[in-house]
Amino acid sequence: MDKHYIYIVKCKDGSLYTGYAKDITQRVTKHNNGQGAKYTKIRRPVQLVYQEVFDTKSEAMKREYEIKTYTRQQKLELISGG
Repeated sequence: MDKHYIYIVKCKDGSLYTGYAKDITQRVTKHNNGQGAKYTKIRRPVQLVYQEVFDTKSEAMKREYEIKTYTRQQKLELISGG
């Protein structure tokens, strides 16, 4: 069964980007090669700082949306385990 991931990467400018992927390693590589999201393309390199795994794409997408509504401070707390 496929796994589905949400992730947060820290960009070169210190900003945070949240996304969805089935293969996080491949997705981070794409971001760093300029083939990922438009947002990260001009903020390379990016570094993976957080991830969660889900059994279904639906669960992952709901969680991605939830995290995208977080403030920067809430994301930083999530990343640090708080």
